[in-house]
Amino acid sequence: MPKTLVGRVTSDVQDKTIVVTVTRRKTHPLYGKQYTVSKKFAVHDADSKAHVGDLVRIAETRPISKTKSWQLSDILEAGHAAIELREEAEAVSRKEKAKAKEEDAS
Repeated sequence: MPKTLVGRVTSDVQDKTIVVTVTRRKTHPLYGKQYTVSKKFAVHDADSKAHVGDLVRIAETRPISKTKSWQLSDILEAGHAAIELREEAEAVSRKEKAKAKEEDAS
């Protein structure tokens, strides 16, 4: 069974590759204070489904390239950027439909 982690997509610029930042809370062994540790992973995303801001689950796999040993398992939550773009696209399509109705009416 492969190791799995959950993190946020911080970059989707590369083709078939995303960068996922996994943040964990650790406790200092001597002083007991908690602190956050972040690590970035290059993740293989064959279908380019994930976008910046998405919460994703990644699974360890065989080495795909020099830096990629993880692949996208599934998208748990869509990021805010994706939601805003979707709303903007819906607004544009509504305007186009309204223009088409006006042209048909005239």
